[in-house]
Amino acid sequence: MGVKHGRDYEGILNDLTKALDMIPDGYLFFQMSEEEWEGLNPEERREVQEALAEDLFYALGSEPTIQVGSGVVIYAADTHRIDILIGETEMTFVSLI
Repeated sequence: MGVKHGRDYEGILNDLTKALDMIPDGYLFFQMSEEEWEGLNPEERREVQEALAEDLFYALGSEPTIQVGSGVVIYAADTHRIDILIGETEMTFVSLI
């Protein structure tokens, strides 16, 4: 289903991928160890993060809060954005409009 958006999907996906890179242990979402994550080359990591961003975009339409490692990704429909937090601290957000 996905989240409602007014921006170009590719732009949102690119921004969300970059935002997910800010979660230091996001690899835990894939049940990977730090060693496995570190063993990936930068291109492989980017591909994994892009796949995660795409999956999250669609999953947030039905589940507005998803844990990714020590981070939380939240679809804030009222502000038309996806918030990325660690603990209570907002790290960044992706605008949907």
